Amino acid sequence: MPKFLGNIISNLFGKPATVAYPFVKPEVVPGTRGEISFNMLQCDQCQDCERVCPSAAITVYPEEKKIEWKPFSCIYCHVCVSTCMHRAIEPSETVKAPDYKVKTKIFEE
Repeated sequence: MPKFLGNIISNLFGKPATVAYPFVKPEVVPGTRGEISFNMLQCDQCQDCERVCPSAAITVYPEEKKIEWKPFSCIYCHVCVSTCMHRAIEPSETVKAPDYKVKTKIFEE
């Protein structure tokens, strides 16, 4: 017990090890893989992003010129970003905020 007493006292009176997340936003680490967005003016509907997506989070509808992205299914690997030959998929360092509803984002021309 005496070995743990110093640790217990420092934990009781020290600063917390975590951040109060919803109220205090943590700093984004450079190179963070965040949300993606599609620039529909550059997209040629080739469906390469849909083929390479390991989590099947992207669905391309070439007839309707529409792309459906499911952020809840996405693992944010950014393989689609590196595969897109026309640079129509734009990465960002913005991390998706926590959510409780499953949503899809639809990008149209």
